[in-house]
Amino acid sequence: MKYKAIIFDLDGVICFTDEYHFLAWQALAKKLGITNFTREDNAKQRGVSRMESLEVVLAKSDKKYTYEEKVELANYKNSLYVKMLQNMNESDLSNEVKSTLTELKNRGIKIAIGSSSKNAPLILNRLGILNLFDGISDGNNITKSKPNPEVFLKAAQFISVEPKECYVVEDAIAGIDAALAGGFTSVAIGDATKHSGAHYKISSFSELLNLPF
Repeated sequence: MKYKAIIFDLDGVICFTDEYHFLAWQALAKKLGITNFTREDNAKQRGVSRMESLEVVLAKSDKKYTYEEKVELANYKNSLYVKMLQNMNESDLSNEVKSTLTELKNRGIKIAIGSSSKNAPLILNRLGILNLFDGISDGNNITKSKPNPEVFLKAAQFISVEPKECYVVEDAIAGIDAALAGGFTSVAIGDATKHSGAHYKISSFSELLNLPF
């Protein structure tokens, strides 16, 4: 099998914006009078949509919200998050990640993003690597969150590559599940290495250069 592409999750793989997400959700929780929103709660929000993440917060409240109110709350959180992202710059991208992505491109490997985040283009632009990616599939063009494989399947379509010809690099269990469900070869990093079904497990980003292509 000849692999032609790699699809990357964004947060926790290319860069780390988890802290910004946590602080923004925590600020929203406090606004709603919820004082016990923890990092353990935040961990449940990884890899899922903004509205699903909101439900993790609202589960800690006795108040019931209409759909319209939930949309407003989710947008409020996102406004806080986007404001925090303005502090990001190219120094937030590790040399290892940038050099690895550049080497993959030099080898003729297509690279794409498969992320539930609706802010993927903004983040990649702040990091100075938007031009490196051949396609971006994110929360703006999907209707189903991981472990549904939709985000990866669309990424593969955007770069005109079959799933069986793609690696998917993920740091979340749900992301590995999505990759497997979509027929991709999964590469686990970080927390995802706990997934027993991952095809490959790596401890550093640059190990991607050792994968068979």
